[in-house]
Amino acid sequence: MFALPHRRAHKPALTALSLLLFAAVLTAQSTAVPTRADSILILKKDKVIRTYRVALGQGGLAPKQKEDDARTPEGHYVIDTRNAASNYHKALHISYPNAEDRSRAAKLGVSPGGAIMIHGLPNGKGYIGSAHRLYDWTRGCIAVTDAEIDEIWTMIPVGTPVEIRP
Repeated sequence: MFALPHRRAHKPALTALSLLLFAAVLTAQSTAVPTRADSILILKKDKVIRTYRVALGQGGLAPKQKEDDARTPEGHYVIDTRNAASNYHKALHISYPNAEDRSRAAKLGVSPGGAIMIHGLPNGKGYIGSAHRLYDWTRGCIAVTDAEIDEIWTMIPVGTPVEIRP
């Protein structure tokens, strides 16, 4: 299990975003890193077992409503593609928008947007490392360091369920 808490640099209070990778093969006594996760659960707060700090979308903690609002979505998705040649080191694409997201956007008369991913740092910027977390810089994605996405990448195949909760 992994967890990724998140701290917003522009707010004095600590806000947590957790990315939990659940593996059926991991037991309570095991300290080994699982070879494959069965699902991903992203929480804005929770008790965590292992942590990585992340940067989110610049649009704040509210759920994504439309294209270009720079918010991270909430709902049920899957990892639908993996991109080793991404502009952001490696990227795991989240299947946003789902049917509920499209329906909500249609009622608002807007595009829901897309291209939401869990990814590393921009190519050539890996030297920034953990300093990337000082500011929420993504357009709605969940960003980790290159070393962290390398570790996560090894456990997440296409089809892995993803749930993002408030």
